[in-house]
Amino acid sequence: MKQTDWPFFEPHHRDLEERLAAWASEQLHADHGNDVDQTCKHLVHQLGQAGWLHHAVAQQGRGIDTRAICLIRETLAFHNGLADFAFAMQGLGSGAISLDGTPEQQQRYLPRVAAGEAIAAFALSEPQAGSDVAAMQCSARLDGEHYVLDGEKTWISNGGIADFYVLFARTGEAPGARGITAFIVDADTPGLQVAERIEVIAPHPLARLRFDNCRVPIGQRLGEPGQGFKLAMRTLDVFRCSVAAAALGFGRRALHEGLQRAQSRAMFGGLLADFQLTQAKLAQMALTLDSAALLTYRAAWQRDQGRPVTKEAAMAKLAATEGAQQVIDAALQLHGGLGVVSGQMVERLYREIRSLRIYEGASEVQQLIIGRELLKGN
Repeated sequence: MKQTDWPFFEPHHRDLEERLAAWASEQLHADHGNDVDQTCKHLVHQLGQAGWLHHAVAQQGRGIDTRAICLIRETLAFHNGLADFAFAMQGLGSGAISLDGTPEQQQRYLPRVAAGEAIAAFALSEPQAGSDVAAMQCSARLDGEHYVLDGEKTWISNGGIADFYVLFARTGEAPGARGITAFIVDADTPGLQVAERIEVIAPHPLARLRFDNCRVPIGQRLGEPGQGFKLAMRTLDVFRCSVAAAALGFGRRALHEGLQRAQSRAMFGGLLADFQLTQAKLAQMALTLDSAALLTYRAAWQRDQGRPVTKEAAMAKLAATEGAQQVIDAALQLHGGLGVVSGQMVERLYREIRSLRIYEGASEVQQLIIGRELLKGN
C-alpha cells in the first residue's frame, strides 16, 4: 500500500505526490554546488514557476493544506535537501501573513511568495531567546505613525537573501510572552543590517540580523499589539508537522540508499543483504519511518480538520526527527567507509538531518510540550 492510500489522504493528495515526485526526479539533483545563496534563489524561482509554492501560502480565501505541505516537503527532502529548505522557508516566512495579515498585506506579499518572486524569512530567535521565546529582547516602540525596532535576531534562515522578514519584537503590553508583536520588515528598510552570515554543517542561507533605529510603518504590523507570541506559535504549529515530514523524506532516502548498498555489496562470498544482522537493521529502519509517518500525517490531518494539534505536532516532530537520525546513521553504517566520504548521499543526509532535531523547537522542548499537554488533560 502506498502512503497516500492511507485514510488520512484524499485523491488530490495522491495526485499531488505523484506529480511532484515525477517533477523532482527530472528537475532536482542532490549536489547544489558551492554558491548556496544563488542555488537557493534559483530553487525558489524554480519551485514558484512550477506552481509548487502555491501550496505554501493561503490565498483568495483558501487555507493552508497541511497534508499537502507535508507531502511536498517529504518528497523534496528525498531528492534535494536545499529544495526542501527553499519551499519550507517560503511557507514559514510568510505563514504569519497567511494566518493574520490584512487583505492589503496578503495581496502585497503572498502572490510574490507563491510565484517565487519574493523570498520570505521568519525572524524569531535571538542570541539569548531561542526555545525560550519569552526571553526576547528585540524591542519595538511606537513613535507617531511608525514603530522603531532595536535589537538582534539570529539563526535566521534566508538571512541575507530574503526580500522581507516577519519579525517578532517586544512591545511591552504585558510581561513575558504577552508583550510581543509581529511586523513585516522589508529587507531594504534603513536600520536593518545583516550583521553576520552563519556557516553550518548542511549549508543554507543563515544570518544574524541587527536592528538599529529601524523605522517600520504601523501598516506593517501583523495582527494586534501583544499578540505576536500566539501568532508565532500558530505559525510553528502549521509547519512543525512539515519538519517531521522533511525528516521522513531524508530518512526514506537513507533507507533507499541502504537497501541498494545491501543488495549490491559483495561480502564473504555473498551479499551484505544475506546477513540476518543486515536484515534486522533494515527492518528496524522501515519500522521507525512508518511509525513516524503515521504520527506525522495524523497530526497534519487533525490540523486540516480544524482541531487543536499542539501535542500531536510535537509528537510527530520528535518521533520523525529522532527516528530519521537513527535511520540515516544506520544507512551510513551499512555503507562502511564509503559512508563518511564527503559528497556521498548518506554523508549529505547525515549532515542534513542534524539541524531538524533543533530548529522549530528542539527535541527536549517537544518533550516538554507533550508533557504539558498531557497534564492539561488534552
